[in-house]
Amino acid sequence: MAIVIGLTGGIASGKSTVSSMFREKGFTVIDADVAAREVVNIGENAYNKIVQEFGKEILLDDLSLDRAKLGAIVFHNEEKRLLLNSIVHPAVREYMNDKKEKAIAEGKKTVILDIPLLFESKLTYMVDRTILIYVDADIQLMRLMERNGFTEEEAKARISAQLPLKNKIDLADVVIYNNGDLEETETQLNKLINSWNLTN
Repeated sequence: MAIVIGLTGGIASGKSTVSSMFREKGFTVIDADVAAREVVNIGENAYNKIVQEFGKEILLDDLSLDRAKLGAIVFHNEEKRLLLNSIVHPAVREYMNDKKEKAIAEGKKTVILDIPLLFESKLTYMVDRTILIYVDADIQLMRLMERNGFTEEEAKARISAQLPLKNKIDLADVVIYNNGDLEETETQLNKLINSWNLTN
């Protein structure tokens, strides 16, 4: 019986780092961000629906989506944001489910679903257990500013668009604290893998 684990965190919390650690240990990781890019490739159903709803002016010269333009539209318009999400989210879920079923059919014992908005999007029904990557708010802010070159104001706006990490602690089965260095984080991950008897 395979176990499906939901891996989540917040922006600049180090979720991708832990995701990479899982991959390096040979685990199957299905990434929602990758899925979100794949499902809007030219010719995919979600792509066609987005063009239908938002018009051809959101396309680049090569006919791929102009993410910046689309982002600017939905960032300031709740109705449009919900419309976009209603197209993309179901397609992402379907994509991840297909990948998960395929991995299980190939005999994988553990499948990690890397979903940034696992709790906000109420997707915990897709997984058996959840891991939250947690980082203190001040470190999160600093890392995001350093990583993306954001001003403090821009970084705070991005962070406040998500449920605060501290509110997710009680929702998760296990929390990995990522305030320290990579070694500390990996030690916590190894302990978790052992205590849950995870094999790939």
